[in-house]
Amino acid sequence: MTATVLPHELPQLLDAWPCAKVLSLDCFDTLIWRDCHAPADIFACLPGISPAQRARAEQQARKAERLERGRNEVHIDAIYRALFPNGSDEQVQLAIEAELAEEARHCYAFTPTVELMREAKVRGMQVVIVSDTYLDEAQLSELIAASAGEDVAAMIDCIFCSSTYGKSKGEGLYEDVLAKLRVAPQQVVHLGDNRAADVGGVAPFGVNAVHLVQFPQAVREQIRLESAVSSMVEGPAQDRLGAPQPHRAGLALAMPQLHDPAEQLGAATLGPVFAGFERWLQAEARALEEKHGGTVHWLFLMRDGHLPQLVHQATPQGAANPGHAVELSRFTATAASLSDEKAVLAYAKAELGVRPQTLARQLLMEEGEINTLLGDLSPEEGNAALWKALREIPRRRRIARASRAYAERLVAHVRRTVDPQRGDVLMLVDLGYNGSVQNRVDALLARELGVHVAGRYLLLREMDSPGLDKKGFVDARHYDAHALEALCANVAVLEQACTSDCGSVVDYEQDGSPIRRANEIDPQQSAQREKMQRGALRFVREQASATIRVADPCPLDLWRRGAAAAMARLMFLPQMHELAVIDRFQHDVNMGTAKTVALFDPAIARRGLRERGLFYMRGSERMYLPAELAGQGAATRLALLATKRFGLPLTFADFSEATLAIPAVFATTQDAKSQIVTAHATQDGWYMAAIPIGESRYAVALQFGAACDYLQLDSAFFEDQADFLGRRGHGANSSRIDATAEFDSLPEIAPGLYDCSAQAGFMIVHPPASAEVGGKILTVVFRPVFTTKVNRVSASEAHRTAEELCL
Repeated sequence: MTATVLPHELPQLLDAWPCAKVLSLDCFDTLIWRDCHAPADIFACLPGISPAQRARAEQQARKAERLERGRNEVHIDAIYRALFPNGSDEQVQLAIEAELAEEARHCYAFTPTVELMREAKVRGMQVVIVSDTYLDEAQLSELIAASAGEDVAAMIDCIFCSSTYGKSKGEGLYEDVLAKLRVAPQQVVHLGDNRAADVGGVAPFGVNAVHLVQFPQAVREQIRLESAVSSMVEGPAQDRLGAPQPHRAGLALAMPQLHDPAEQLGAATLGPVFAGFERWLQAEARALEEKHGGTVHWLFLMRDGHLPQLVHQATPQGAANPGHAVELSRFTATAASLSDEKAVLAYAKAELGVRPQTLARQLLMEEGEINTLLGDLSPEEGNAALWKALREIPRRRRIARASRAYAERLVAHVRRTVDPQRGDVLMLVDLGYNGSVQNRVDALLARELGVHVAGRYLLLREMDSPGLDKKGFVDARHYDAHALEALCANVAVLEQACTSDCGSVVDYEQDGSPIRRANEIDPQQSAQREKMQRGALRFVREQASATIRVADPCPLDLWRRGAAAAMARLMFLPQMHELAVIDRFQHDVNMGTAKTVALFDPAIARRGLRERGLFYMRGSERMYLPAELAGQGAATRLALLATKRFGLPLTFADFSEATLAIPAVFATTQDAKSQIVTAHATQDGWYMAAIPIGESRYAVALQFGAACDYLQLDSAFFEDQADFLGRRGHGANSSRIDATAEFDSLPEIAPGLYDCSAQAGFMIVHPPASAEVGGKILTVVFRPVFTTKVNRVSASEAHRTAEELCL
């Protein structure tokens, strides 16, 4: 008989075989699990040798065993003798001991399997281990005791290792097992995670073989991608565990019990990240108390601190000290920091260039004053008018007075929420990423409340160096600047998953009560987000009791590295079923406005790739660009990750090697010049021709009749060179002007599709009517359906044909 079982069902497994006498267990990934993605990830910890050397030595040892004895299974001693062909017995033994020590340090017992063993003992059954391994029985027994504890090892009556018998379970090892056990096969229940070995290799002997489904398929894909992304984010592991995934046990327990896609997304992605963050926060709180004395108050900055607070409250420590939800936003912190004229001017200089109405509100100007000052002015005119107004001393003084009053209300809010004593510590907990709120209120709170302020962030990438007490779970102590920039590029998805459904705070009453802006987010989005947060909490609860280990609790460094990989995977390689959960999410901009924008829009990415190819990604400032690139293939998103992660100085030409030559004529009312325009391939057969039109206001005639048999035209437009080069970020394109094209001898046979059978067929574009032409580029995006005519006509021939048309 064969069956399957889910991890959380293991303690009740034996109910299906009440007459069974033997519980047979696979070892690795059934009883003993590792902190990493794959067994070979342990090899990165081994002293003096590389993972590649260790893997090759095993290959060589198995090859030699096949040639000499016709067997594939080897002992670890043979592996290290292949690795050290000239090594002494002592050197080989020390190397084996080092590997076993690393295994013990990074292995643990899976709690449900241990509970199953205990149930078997209650029923009077034997418990045996049958493992495909290069360890022998004594070594495997010692490893189980060292990683899971002597009490777990004591429940095991017998161990069978493939290295001893020279054959694996798939090669018939269980025949020897049954001979040793001397029981009828139907009285044995064997459990293992490898269907081929533990079912296919065992069931033919009449044994009741049960397949442990460690993870659902989607989770297997997720952790595989996390392993891949980990290598890119932090590079190959050296002298430390490769691809750490301390959250595997929690995922195995939580995921099969969740059926709502939003809860699954929260458990699989948010759970591991914030479980690790909480462990680190607890360590930081202890360190702050030891250093500064007094009480450490956990202040979760709303709204993004909502999920971190929920996770904290789900732990035993959080149940005793739940922390405080304090409503401090960038808007309120900034408003409280403009306490003198110098601060007003400094802030205005730094922020001038944003929408002037938004900046004016941040400067605490009244709506009537803003309307009078800015009215219907363009952004450029509005910024000039605002800066002129700020040069007026009385206006700056009014702003400073309003800011000082605002600061009093903000301090009242903190005192109302926390009521710290002098000498206490306020630990501000937030997602990050610059610590802007702390930058603005640190000195204010320290002065007014007599406390020490410490900022503790999930992800910290400071834009300057203010010298404040700040740390990040993931920060510059652990990752280089490019890696941090890559992780910060798509943080909007984390923000929307962590926030609460209340509106953002914009001010406070005199007693400190928060005044909130109305929440403009769709209630359906809030409902989905709450499900995601429930899933994250389910993971936290399951993970807390999922493992049994002798070694010190899993190091924070492994949780940090696992969390960074999980974040990077979600940010750069989101899966389609995950995006389906958040495809209608809106992102609220905050900063005192009610503006919301779609979290991602795949149509924008499709257009950008069609117009620019992969170069589009270099200058794009989208909130969640990888989500918009979903469906474009992993290569596209991996290219984005590599470009961001390593800060690669790539140009348009690096992204587009295929070209198409198009004869063209540039003409004014007095002159015409011919040349070849080179169009570059972008994506899916589309090409982009970028043509500078300069100050001379050229009309451009492109002889598509000489370049292709049919032309599919997507778009033609003028834009500033800065927009074309991505210096202002693709997607804004405020300078874009649609071009009006004329066609000669290119009949339109379907919408946007032109017959280019006439060699003298031209598309003619005249310069825009705007007087501001200088520095603009004409961009033509098209797809040549056939290109049998490429390079058949010279530029001089095209000139003679087109000159009359342009003039």
